[in-house]
This record gives sequence, structure tokens and C-alpha cells, in this order.
Amino acid sequence: MPPTLATAFARRWWMAVTAIIENLLFSAVLLGWGSLLIMLKSEGFYSYLCNEEVGLGDGVEIRPLVPMDGPLRMNGWLICKEQDEMLNLAFTVGSFLLSAITLPLGIVMDKYGPRKLRLLGSTCFGLSCLLIAYGAYQPNELSVLIFIALTFNGFGGMCMTFTSLTLPNMFGDLRSTFIALMIGSYASSAVTFPGIKVIYDLGISFISILVVWAACAVLVFLNCFFNWPLEPFPGPEDMDYTVKIKFNWLGFDHKITGKQFYRQVTTVGRRLSVGNSLKQKELATKDGHKLCLSTMDLEMECKPKEESQSFLKTIISPIFMLSLVTMSVTQLRLLFYMGAMNSVLESLSDGDLNKVSLYSSIFGVLQLLCLMTTPVIGQIMDWKLKECDDGEESKDPCSKGETKTKRRDRKTQKVTNALRAFVLTNLLLVGFGITCLVPNLPLQIVSFVLHTVVRGFIHSAVGGLYAAVYPSSQFGSLTGMQSLVSAVFALLQQPLFLAMMGPLQGDPLWVNIGLFVLSMLGFLLPLYLICYRRTLYKEQQQKENNAKIYIKINGSDIPEAFV
Repeated sequence: MPPTLATAFARRWWMAVTAIIENLLFSAVLLGWGSLLIMLKSEGFYSYLCNEEVGLGDGVEIRPLVPMDGPLRMNGWLICKEQDEMLNLAFTVGSFLLSAITLPLGIVMDKYGPRKLRLLGSTCFGLSCLLIAYGAYQPNELSVLIFIALTFNGFGGMCMTFTSLTLPNMFGDLRSTFIALMIGSYASSAVTFPGIKVIYDLGISFISILVVWAACAVLVFLNCFFNWPLEPFPGPEDMDYTVKIKFNWLGFDHKITGKQFYRQVTTVGRRLSVGNSLKQKELATKDGHKLCLSTMDLEMECKPKEESQSFLKTIISPIFMLSLVTMSVTQLRLLFYMGAMNSVLESLSDGDLNKVSLYSSIFGVLQLLCLMTTPVIGQIMDWKLKECDDGEESKDPCSKGETKTKRRDRKTQKVTNALRAFVLTNLLLVGFGITCLVPNLPLQIVSFVLHTVVRGFIHSAVGGLYAAVYPSSQFGSLTGMQSLVSAVFALLQQPLFLAMMGPLQGDPLWVNIGLFVLSMLGFLLPLYLICYRRTLYKEQQQKENNAKIYIKINGSDIPEAFV
């Protein structure tokens, strides 16, 4: 029996902590492909594609005592270019699902909630571990299982990531901070396979590691089964999980909560205080059923505010379109650097493979910075939200001589916070572009840090912007569409890499210059947010001026006096 929303709300801190740990171990682990590739080759996956010219046996019986001019081997198995191509093809299939599946997942999650998807995701991830382990028993016959395994791994990991992004709805004004933590743990999951490789190098069996990992996925399944509710998590502005009242005496039996309860009771009070008998007669019947006036008012005026904005209107809004531009350009910039990093490091180190390996390890360890730095963006997105009003006027009259304190407008403050977050992220991206233009090997450590921080910041900033500006019921669909569009645009990294290795003869200078100029498009979104904020200021000022006129006429600042 799934728990209720009220029960889930009481367990929200446990769910948040476990979701962060689960994201670290089970979400986008394929981003640490380099370490997994070494282990797969050491276990003989697709080693049979490598032909030894001297006609020795298959990879199982060959000892690593081979002359230096002989075929390359790893842990006794032959390795070759054909093997790399086949394994990289499997990685491409799995990693593509990490982005391409986001849009349908978002639509499904918005409609059915996160529970079922999370249960399915943990099951697929555990199954992927078992398939890889089974293939490692007889790699010459079962290497093809790696394609199915990585497909399940990518799908399951994205299910885990997406469902965790709805959990911050239960944290009110800290929602953006927890979204940043979830995205940071997702981005930092790239360190999982390097960590597993350390255990593998200690002599632990590869199959044993995968079986234990699959058992941990079962724990994720059980945690979701007992703690995650069946319903989607409403936004903090929509629902208070602690109040549930039935109004049988008013002629209806609805479960309403929090601010919805206040708005609805206020509407009932206003309508019942107005003696408009004609309207009561007109609304006395509806579809053959007698309804009291308060029920009709609830149906007509107390619909959620989010329904007023359709999904089509949302995706063609300037904020969403400019967020697509910003995210696409940033993703292309970051992914090109990851793809060309080894080639660039080899060029800067004059072909010293030991230095390349050292700097690659440093880059892998620094991925944990995503988890440690993304809360900074979350705090920026949540800055001073507790000092803001909820979009409703205070109903208590001020005593004589007491001045009414003016509170910040919540929507304006959210836009201001998003503006600051994107300005900071784009400035860091510019700094990253500058360090990439300098051909200095030690300076690349600074590039590693900036690359990791920007990767965590951009996802957190976009997620926080969507949570602040758009309806929570559309969050999954918007995030999925953004991920899909940016993933398609990031495919340009392949022709850019071919251009660098071909006509440019391995020199990334001109490609980096072009990407540096292209990254300036990221400032379009902050510029628009400045204009949008000015519009909100004008609307707020107009409302205040209208309120002053009403107060002057009625002699009271109680909104009910204006009806």
C-alpha cells in the first residue's frame, strides 16, 4: 500500500537524503565510461574481434607474457581498434537514452507521478548489472549483452534522476536548493565507475561487484515502494500536506488543503454575504443536481492557477526558448571538451601518456565538485524568498499609528534570483573558454574545475528557473524537452572533433575560438530576464496604486471591504 502525501511529507528528509545517495550510485553512471571501458576490456568483452596474426588461441588461454612488438593485451585478453569501436557503439546507445528518453519520461511523470517510474528505473538498473555480470562469464559468446545492459542502464538511470527532481516540491522555499542537490548528485555520479575500478584493481571479482550493485538496486526499489506516494508531488504553493477537511454541511465533499482552503472559504463568505437572489436561482441547478452557491463558486473560481497556462503557451514563451539556446550552447561547449580532452592533453604533454593518465584521473575526481557546488546556485535561486508575500494581500487591518510593512513580490524575487544565477554561470563559462585558449598543461586543472562547476550550475539554474516560473505540473515535460533539444544540438561535437583532428591537424584553437564566441549567446537569457523583471515591477506598482485608491474610498485596507 503506497503512503499518502501526508505520510511522504513527514518522511521528506529521509527521502531527500536517500535520493541524493541513490542518484550518486544509480543515475548517470555512464558518464564515467572511461573506467568501465577498461574493466570491460580486461574481462574480454568483444576480444574475439581482435585477430592475432601469429595464429595463437583465443583470449582465454593466452598469457600476458608477449613480446613488446606483439599484439596488445589487457589482463590476458586481446585488445584492438575493432573492439573499441564496438564497445563505444554500445556506450553511444546507452548515453543517448540518458538524453533522448527525457521528454517522454517527463510527460509520463507529470501525469502518473514519480513512484511507478522510480520502481521501474531501479528494476532496469539492477537488471543491467546482472546482464553485464552474466556476459562476463563467457564474453566470447555473450558480449552482445552489453548493448542490452547499457540500454537498461541508461533508461534506469534517467528514471532515477527525473523522479528525484519532483521531490524538492515538498521543501517550500528551499525547493531550488534541493533541486540543485539532486542535479549535483546526478552530475557527480560520473565518479561511480572510477570508484568501482579502484575496488576492481584491489582484486575483487568484476562479477561479484556487479551482483552486489544489483542487490543495492533492490534496496532502492524497496525504499521507493515503502516511502514514495502514488500521487505526484504538488508544488508548495498548491498544497499543504497537513490539513484535510470535508465540507458536507456546505453541500460538497472535496478534500482541499492549505491556501486553497483559505481562498475557497473566503469565496463562500463573500458570495453568501451578497443577497443576489437572481444569481442563486440561475445557479440552483446544474446537470439536474441541486448545488449550493458555494459549490458553484468553488468549481468556477477556485481552479488551480496553473491550468490557466497551457503547455503550448509555455514552450513558446521567450524564457523557455532562450533557456533552450543557453542550455544547447553550454552543453555543446562542455561535451566537446570532454570528447577532445585526451587528445588535447596528449598534445600539451608532448605525447607523455603518464601525464595524460594523471590529468584524466584528476578530472574524474573533480566531478564530485558538482555535488558540493550546486547548492550555491540553489541558495541563489532561493535568496530572500522567505521575505516575500504569497501573492495575496494581508487580511488583517493595521491598528492606528501602525504602518503596514511592504513585503517583496515573490514572482519578482524569483526572476531576480534566476537572473543572478545565469549571470554567474555564464561568467564562469567565459572564464572556462579563456583557459581553454591558453596552451598550458597545469592551467588545464583550472579548466577542469570550471568545467565541472559550470556543468552543475547550468543544470541547477535551468531546473530552478523552470520551478520558479512555470507550473509544477509541467516541470517534467519542460525539463525533458530541454534535455532532448540540447542533446540533439550537442551532436555537433562530432563534426567539430573531426574538423580538429583533420583539417586543423589536432589543434583545437580555432574550434575553441568559435565555441567561445558562440557561448556569448548565453547572455541573451539574463538580458531578457532584466526586461521581464521591469515589466513585473510596473505591474506591481500599478497594483499598489490601485490599492491606495480603494483604501482612500473605503477607509479600510481589508480586501473584503472592496467587494
